[in-house]
Amino acid sequence: MWKYIVRRIISGLAVLLGVSVLTFSLTFFTPGDPARTILRKQMGGRSPSQAAIERFRETNGLNDPIPVQYVNWVTDVMQGDLGVSYHSETAVTTLIQQNLMPTVELAVAGLAVALVVAIPTGVISAVHKGGRLDYGSQVLALLGLSMPNFWLGYLLMLVFAVQLGVLPTHGFGTFGHLVLPAVTLGTGMAAVITRLLRSSMLEVLDEEYIQTARSKGLKERIVVYKHTLRNALIPVITIVGLQFGYLLNGAVIIEMVFQRPGLGSLLIDAIFARNYPVVQGLVLIVAVVFVVTNLLVDITYRYVDPRISLGGGSE
Repeated sequence: MWKYIVRRIISGLAVLLGVSVLTFSLTFFTPGDPARTILRKQMGGRSPSQAAIERFRETNGLNDPIPVQYVNWVTDVMQGDLGVSYHSETAVTTLIQQNLMPTVELAVAGLAVALVVAIPTGVISAVHKGGRLDYGSQVLALLGLSMPNFWLGYLLMLVFAVQLGVLPTHGFGTFGHLVLPAVTLGTGMAAVITRLLRSSMLEVLDEEYIQTARSKGLKERIVVYKHTLRNALIPVITIVGLQFGYLLNGAVIIEMVFQRPGLGSLLIDAIFARNYPVVQGLVLIVAVVFVVTNLLVDITYRYVDPRISLGGGSE
């Protein structure tokens, strides 16, 4: 297993290298001069002088060739330095630390909502295949997949905040502030997991060992939850692992809708301000999350189903 982990780490580093090259290149090829944009914002909208622009570019190394800038940036990243914000002159690592927990909190809460809704719904749908509960869960899953996150967020605010007045519309700090964003973020993922778990459960329920368990007189609850659900969870684990990374991305929109602090708000502000170090640092962090999550998912396979060999195939 350790050889497999080492190989995955090496391939993950290669992915991160590719992401860093792509991100660094795209930020410098986007329209707009970061020096002019940052200085104009600092000067309250007034146009900066050419001398001030050149001084800013020289101070931040923007006059160097792009390959030189990239090598310098990678060298700093390997030392744990993601650079300094052009706007606030604060270290990017500090900005990420200040905004990380609200986003992680939202992503974890969204994942919890998705699992709490999807697992029992998927199981019930599979057990009652062709029945009313099955059709009802499939309709709900289709609605969850069809609704854009931002539209659902505004709809929930209209009902629970404006009309009923039981939850706040925006803000951060209390459980009430987390409920609507978490439900909004987790709904789409719940729909995906429900459909996948139903399909996986139906496939496992047709296996011979499930029929054998039933023929031995085991209670249906034990057959479903102990023997069927465990083996049906393997593809679900893959989706959950991958979707957690997408939850971080989805948090960008949700944080804007509910006016929450976090990495999403930080990224949007940095993009509009041409704050390249912040954009590059955030994209790299998200890529690291994807790589690490995929590795953890593969390792989890082994514990869910010991027959699976991490080197490929089944034992």
